[in-house]
Amino acid sequence: MINYKEIFDNQAISYSAYRTLIDELLLDGKNTGSDHSEDLLNYSKLNVQRMRRVDKTAVLNAELASIIENLKLNYKFLVIAEGWCGDAAQIVPVFNKMAMQSDGKIDLKFVLRDQNLPLIDAYLTNGGRAIPILIVLNETADSVLASWGPRPQILKDILIGWKKEGIEMPELAEHLHGWYAKDKTQNTQAEMVEFLKGLEG
Repeated sequence: MINYKEIFDNQAISYSAYRTLIDELLLDGKNTGSDHSEDLLNYSKLNVQRMRRVDKTAVLNAELASIIENLKLNYKFLVIAEGWCGDAAQIVPVFNKMAMQSDGKIDLKFVLRDQNLPLIDAYLTNGGRAIPILIVLNETADSVLASWGPRPQILKDILIGWKKEGIEMPELAEHLHGWYAKDKTQNTQAEMVEFLKGLEG
């Protein structure tokens, strides 16, 4: 049985702490998680730049901003991520902007996937531990209301097509980040609009 309240209150960290943790580990030649290979270290370094870019450039669209400003309830947003994950780098800054827009109605925190395997194993995607995963808890963090991830549905479908074409890493990663760069968080935001409407019901 997963104790969400224990995880959120005592283990999860803020967005700024998550970003700082990634930076500090990179200074020591390490990643979040246990794999400190050169490939993953390079991914993490690129992801720091990606997060910084989305932090600076993404603006919540009017509909999403309005829904957030008019939330009736308070929510805990628990995000499962890792510094080396490309999808997470493109998406978690949007979650942070949502929390910042909410005037305290959204309390956003992060946990690392590889330190919380029972948690991620409750949210597998096609049998895999894909991230980021957003888990929405009620105000007291003792009940799961909804979850979302690891990427917008349109990109899930595109990714299936790319894999059928036999595209593999690292070319797959280039395609993925090219899509995110063109999309400029718009599909993520559109899904968050529908996601929040579902929460508020």
